[in-house]
Amino acid sequence: MRKLEDAYLHKGLRRQLVELLKTKGITDAAVLEAINTIPRHFFLDSAFDKIAYEDRAFPIAANQTISQPYTVAYQTQLLQIKPGDKVLEIGTGSMYQTTILAAMGAKVYTIERQIELSNKTSGYLFKDKFPEVHFFFGDGFEGLPEIAPFDKILITAAAPNVPEKLWQQLKLGGLMVIPVDESETAQRMLRLTKKKDGKEKRESFEEFSFVPMLTGKSEK
Repeated sequence: MRKLEDAYLHKGLRRQLVELLKTKGITDAAVLEAINTIPRHFFLDSAFDKIAYEDRAFPIAANQTISQPYTVAYQTQLLQIKPGDKVLEIGTGSMYQTTILAAMGAKVYTIERQIELSNKTSGYLFKDKFPEVHFFFGDGFEGLPEIAPFDKILITAAAPNVPEKLWQQLKLGGLMVIPVDESETAQRMLRLTKKKDGKEKRESFEEFSFVPMLTGKSEK
């Protein structure tokens, strides 16, 4: 089994990454501290060790990707995470984004539809440090109605629209951050606030590129 080490080199590269994220507009101190604390190379194949802190996406299992650090930081900053927030994450993927949320004090409920990736969660490296992370294999469009409502909902794949079932699982006053398709190659990052009357306040931000959000479960 691969021996994981967080060396001085890795820590130095994380500090450089944090400085880069600052120049790109990430200002939330808690987000930057989480990026600085969590070893991204732990979530990648050892072949990526020396480049794990470059600001770009990399392939992981099941033809998925680990998002570039800027995207992770950007979405997390929009969510305005506070310690104790109950967060639903759609798309567990590498578990890196999951861990960033947990490092900020969130209680994370995360759903993965790819069985290959879901199976990897049994070996989650931070389960002792972050016992408030809960993994589920399922259809992200369905959410977790038995655990709702959630303070925050984060979608880490390109959605064709705002899934109604997820909107219903967001508590009044809660926030949803979701990339919604504008074209075949780009998605608009949206932040939706569920107002006290249940209506939606929509804010539109930058364009990004995500893998598509798909229905159902993939058990192959």
